Amino acid sequence: MFLEQALKQTTDLNQPLHVLDLCAAPGGKSTHILSLINNESLLISNEVIRSRSTILSENIQKWGHANVVVTNNDPTDFQRLKGFFDVVVVDAPCSGEGLFRKDPEAMKEWSPDNVNLCWMRQRRIVSDIWSTIKPGGILIYSTCTYNRLENEENLQWINNEYDAEFIELKTEPSWGVEEVKEGDIVGYHFYPHKVRGEGFFIAAIRKTSAQDSIHIKQKNKIFQRPTVKVAEQLNHWVKDVQNKTFLMFKENILMVHASKVQEIEFLTQQLHIITAGTTVAEVKHDKLIPDQAFALSLEIQNNFFNEIELTREQALQYLRKETIQSIESKKGFALFKFENLALGWANILDNRINNTYPANWRIRMTG
Repeated sequence: MFLEQALKQTTDLNQPLHVLDLCAAPGGKSTHILSLINNESLLISNEVIRSRSTILSENIQKWGHANVVVTNNDPTDFQRLKGFFDVVVVDAPCSGEGLFRKDPEAMKEWSPDNVNLCWMRQRRIVSDIWSTIKPGGILIYSTCTYNRLENEENLQWINNEYDAEFIELKTEPSWGVEEVKEGDIVGYHFYPHKVRGEGFFIAAIRKTSAQDSIHIKQKNKIFQRPTVKVAEQLNHWVKDVQNKTFLMFKENILMVHASKVQEIEFLTQQLHIITAGTTVAEVKHDKLIPDQAFALSLEIQNNFFNEIELTREQALQYLRKETIQSIESKKGFALFKFENLALGWANILDNRINNTYPANWRIRMTG
């Protein structure tokens, strides 16, 4: 959660920003960032491991923001985006010493060889993405470990290799955060016996060197615009529709902020995209089939849809993707809710209810 302090104390969050969360899965940092940046900013939330990127995408969709692109790329791929980002967050893969108290398995996986592997990997990651940061932009580097090789000595390496300014962050004594100053470097240790949480290390670094930035060029367009008939339907579905743009990708309609269309088109040509913006619907013969991501969107015009409040047991049945009985409602797609919180869609037919909750999202326990 201290990431919030690092962002607020180094960056004007009221400005439109390009932010990269490089090692994002399962998504806690990215959802926190989305709650801090404004709607005209754009977050690229990346995970290099494909199986983890699908979990990341699910959690991002559940957060309900449209100004985010989820990617599955190696850090080297981002070298195509020189000078693109105002902020890059690297919560680097590490030896996990800060997790020992919470996860005994982390102790079994630790070894001096793994520490050596980690600090070398961390330097490669920083080297890969340094050129993507704008002059004056911020790198937030963090690990969940304690040792100097992965923390202080990596900061010393950054200081020696690059034009960088280490930023002092304000903390309160009651927080129990331990500041480390060694020459020009500044970092912050979080020890579990001093803070309310597990072990952690973080540093905020400003890039001080000048460099060329990439020029966004339009190549062959990947996205199309929906037909007039479809667009007219969508206008009733979304809040503040004048600031949104709808894009067609195959049969799917995506919603993005109107000011970010060019950037998203460009990023789609440069990176492996899992999701972009919010998927609103699938088009079948000019008929719109609403998407699960849109059910959870902050931009949905709730009072336009047929909303059905479920009991606790019905909500659990729905989230387990089980059959739900005994709901009296008009036919068509309905937005199921529990305690006024949207859960997802169901298609109500004459003699049954089709539970459209995504099969790979279903919960498997209720305790």
